[in-house]
Amino acid sequence: MKKTVLIFLTDQYADWEVSYVAAELQAPHSEYQVKTVTLDGKPVSSIGGFKVLPDYSLAETKTIDFHMLILPGGNTWRQPETVPVKELVAHCVANNIPVAAICDATVFLGRYGFLEGRKHTSNTLEYLKEGAPIYTGEEDYIDAQSVRDGNLITANGTAPLEFAQDILKLLAVQEDEKIDRWYRFFKEGSIVSSR
Repeated sequence: MKKTVLIFLTDQYADWEVSYVAAELQAPHSEYQVKTVTLDGKPVSSIGGFKVLPDYSLAETKTIDFHMLILPGGNTWRQPETVPVKELVAHCVANNIPVAAICDATVFLGRYGFLEGRKHTSNTLEYLKEGAPIYTGEEDYIDAQSVRDGNLITANGTAPLEFAQDILKLLAVQEDEKIDRWYRFFKEGSIVSSR
């Protein structure tokens, strides 16, 4: 049976930020499967207009076994309705379940203290501080496309491939060398096989 990776989708989520990693997690060689979650279990639409009928509601995640939580960015992470997602993130942190966030989802993590004491990145430090007033983790901020610190991955919104690469390596979906070849194939147009 395949292990589950949850992707939490807000309305107006950034579809391109998780497209590479979702496709690779669903590949035949992967021992993982992607399942989607929304706040109420109802469909949401991406910035690009893709409508997703989710597998679970936020409440239902309390009853399932999953191995990672991925938070793509989007236009609604700063809205009050997303506040309950912090309980899911807290559950992951308490149970050593990896969390990966990109773009404005990193601001969400910063707003609730999940970046404190961990190396991390975002779109810019200024952007992170503006969106997360309680954030005080400047000493751990790294100006990079994607940063992995233990079970936490954060990425700049321009880095869906680097974000995917870090996730695939953390989950050991394939050997690092194959993941690096996969990354170069999409990043540089290399025709070297990714398998």
